[in-house]
Amino acid sequence: MSNLRSRQLTQKAAMSLLFTAMLVVVIPIILILIYMVTSGYSVISWDFISQGPSQAGRAGGILPAIIGTAYLMLGTILIALPIGVMAGIYLAEYARDNWLTRLINLAIINLAGVPSIVFGLFGLAVFVLALDMGLSLIAASLTLAAQALAMTITTSREAIIAVPKEYRDGSLAIGVSRWQTIRHAVLPEASPGILTGAILAMSRAAGETAPILVVGAAFLVPNLPTSPFDRFMALPYHLYTVSAHVPGMPREVMWGVALVLVTMVLLFNIVVAVIRVKTRKR
Repeated sequence: MSNLRSRQLTQKAAMSLLFTAMLVVVIPIILILIYMVTSGYSVISWDFISQGPSQAGRAGGILPAIIGTAYLMLGTILIALPIGVMAGIYLAEYARDNWLTRLINLAIINLAGVPSIVFGLFGLAVFVLALDMGLSLIAASLTLAAQALAMTITTSREAIIAVPKEYRDGSLAIGVSRWQTIRHAVLPEASPGILTGAILAMSRAAGETAPILVVGAAFLVPNLPTSPFDRFMALPYHLYTVSAHVPGMPREVMWGVALVLVTMVLLFNIVVAVIRVKTRKR
């Protein structure tokens, strides 16, 4: 009886500890969001999101930064997702379990922890200088895609490995090829996990400032980018600049830019989450 009471007390203590840890994470985020909305909603208007900036960002809008951020997110996911999924398929389904494969997996995991500014310097050296892309939208997208690859590959591989072996055995038993099994049996089952990893990777890429700072983002560009090789504005870099380098910047404008950036990331996540839910229902 005493042992049962001891286990119940231990379980209650563990649940209290877990709940406290959850509150420590969630409450600051909620407070930040509330402060951001209450501080920045007053500047959100049609003019703010449909016009270019003027007076070094103190007036006007942020349309070029919104468009540049949308292009960056789209370019990053179009580059990183197919390459990451294909690499994940190879590592999960075809690579042999030897020292080289384990070394590659370890390198990919460690790559996710590399500081973002290092990816920026990598993009500057490879895409801007070596491949002569210049400071451009395509160089920034490739740099962010390189940063997102580690998480995309890891989550894709884990999602594919988690698919029960019976799916593969049942498909192979009816005489289809290994690739057809992966394409029609394994990938549909693994797609929710793959899309979850893509959401996390793209959300992180959308908010990055350091990599795009050295590979093409500009504080003020009068025209919207019409080519992948044009320079561009982006919300993270615009927010960093108006917050740190523009004296006399109204506080409401800074929080308004932050609110638009968070809203864009949230909308992007909702769209991908809806796709994930529909894929799971199939």
